[in-house]
Amino acid sequence: MSSKLPDMPTIKISSKVEEAVWNELKDAAKESHQNVSGMLTEAISDYLQRRRIRPTVTNHLLDSIDENEELGRLLAK
Repeated sequence: MSSKLPDMPTIKISSKVEEAVWNELKDAAKESHQNVSGMLTEAISDYLQRRRIRPTVTNHLLDSIDENEELGRLLAK
């Protein structure tokens, strides 16, 4: 289930995608009663959010490993 993004100004883009992927996107849009443009906007937004979160999570994990290096050695024994 998708959350509707607020109405914002839009731009027209041009890109190339594999035909099979494009057909899947059109089918998914039809099945979910959405338009392709809305689905693309949502997909790009989701992708960007995941890309922004991943480095933050990785940095916290590395910090935690550094802070708990001695504990890690003890647990490994």
